[in-house]
Amino acid sequence: MTAIDQNDIKPLPGPLPEGESVLWQRSPRWQPLGRRVFHTYKIALYFTVIIAWVAIAAVLGGGWGDAWRALIWTLPPALGVVLLLGFFAWAYSRNTVYTITNKRVIIQSGLAFTTAINLPFSKLDSADVKTFSDGSGDIELTMAGPRILYSMIWPNNRLLAIKRPKPVLWALEAPRQAADILGQALLKEERAQQDVEPSADRENTDISQATAR
Repeated sequence: MTAIDQNDIKPLPGPLPEGESVLWQRSPRWQPLGRRVFHTYKIALYFTVIIAWVAIAAVLGGGWGDAWRALIWTLPPALGVVLLLGFFAWAYSRNTVYTITNKRVIIQSGLAFTTAINLPFSKLDSADVKTFSDGSGDIELTMAGPRILYSMIWPNNRLLAIKRPKPVLWALEAPRQAADILGQALLKEERAQQDVEPSADRENTDISQATAR
């Protein structure tokens, strides 16, 4: 459970309460973040098909001169869009921090303004990890309780889960390690809650018996 050097912890939104400590903290990798969140590869493929179609149509209609002129006005905008999406992926990866404590998951993200979302274990229904061939992976969280606003956690959420947004820890370097740490923390918290509940029941029983006497 001590998977992180306390001296390497990046600033959190505020001081942690007594008894709470950071178990894990990372930022997403920008290349897989760009692929899975900003869809840089899909957008690049789309523009490649469009540019190829325009170039072929120009060659068939007027020759290579028309093809070069067509490329001059189609290639720069397409390249600009792909580079802009890549920049957003890089910028968000530098300004996003995922933190797991022994009580909650914290997502800090944003460009102009950084927002911090606290996801307590008591409101966490499940956590699913998905790994990819490049070694990165995502952890998707299913939350109980009040609905989280889509705009509050974007882009750290499942894209199509709009009615019930699902927070996602994107493009992690070692997703299995993070999942193991989160799973152990959840199990430990669940056992602690189970220990508290019988104690509370015994106290209520003692109070009832004392009142009856």
